[in-house]
Amino acid sequence: MLGLLALLIAPGQAAAMQDPIVIAHRGASGLRPEHTIASYTLAIEQGADFIEPDLVPTKDGVLVARHENEISETTDVAVRPEFAGRRTTKTIDGAQVSGWFTEDFTLAELKTLRAKERLPLLRGTDHDGLYEVPTFAEVVALARKHGVGVYPETKHPSYFVSIGLETDTPLLAELKKVGWDRADAPVFIQSFEVDNLKRLKGRTAVRLIQLMDAKGAPSDGAVSSYAAMTTPEGLKAVAAYAYGIGPAKAMIRDGEAVPTSLVADAHAAGLKVHPWTFRAENAFLPASLRSGLDPRAHGRLDEEIARYLELGVDGFFTDFPLDGVHARDARRRAR
Repeated sequence: MLGLLALLIAPGQAAAMQDPIVIAHRGASGLRPEHTIASYTLAIEQGADFIEPDLVPTKDGVLVARHENEISETTDVAVRPEFAGRRTTKTIDGAQVSGWFTEDFTLAELKTLRAKERLPLLRGTDHDGLYEVPTFAEVVALARKHGVGVYPETKHPSYFVSIGLETDTPLLAELKKVGWDRADAPVFIQSFEVDNLKRLKGRTAVRLIQLMDAKGAPSDGAVSSYAAMTTPEGLKAVAAYAYGIGPAKAMIRDGEAVPTSLVADAHAAGLKVHPWTFRAENAFLPASLRSGLDPRAHGRLDEEIARYLELGVDGFFTDFPLDGVHARDARRRAR
């Protein structure tokens, strides 16, 4: 975990980090149900520098780690008869979504649910039903116990503000409680929205990351498109409030295509670059790195990561932290 150690040894000098950081995307989510203590613990054991909790609030305002506030894909809520009446349809960021939502459950109720694999056709389900939904406080405690960082994402912040459950205040309160509200703390806060990050800029010294997708635009309407944010002018505007960007990996290199200039352009604007998401299954790899025809089989993920490391990324999100550590360390040995 040399990337994180460098960060801690040299407070305020994050730009001096030599090794790209390995960010465990929802934990070791390729091997355990995502956003569970088991997934985060395995990621730590495999050498991840940071663990990533996506954050959504409960009805009583407690932040929990779930990829979405709609939880039927990642918990057993749909087969729990006591909660059958909670199924509903809501409009989230302009799209209609049906299911069960964290904001309709108290923390005590959520704690009775058990996690399940979100991609059962590609990954095993042996661990379904074993783990509960963790709170952000529990994730932070685990990270501090083992000396790694946290990389929380605020999910749908504008939506939650609109229903009176804004997430910035409890997020910052939890970080302050453990002394992780400084610029040199082992924390990054990320969001796909823009105004959310700008508000956070005025409230915390913690480093902020502007997430970007290969298509579409921030749901808060702050800019016309993610593509517009990747121009030199767009990146300069991002640098006014963010420490770095978290682009979809296709924005840097789309499969076998010639790489774009995004990494170099971001660095020229003074931004770090942490692309997402690197996964081992053939279904997610470019054709030249696949192993056979089975979409579930694991291909040469380490080689894909190496391609991006050669382009100069400063860190990366992966569902398979051990592969990420091996790829990062191989590059270090080759230098």
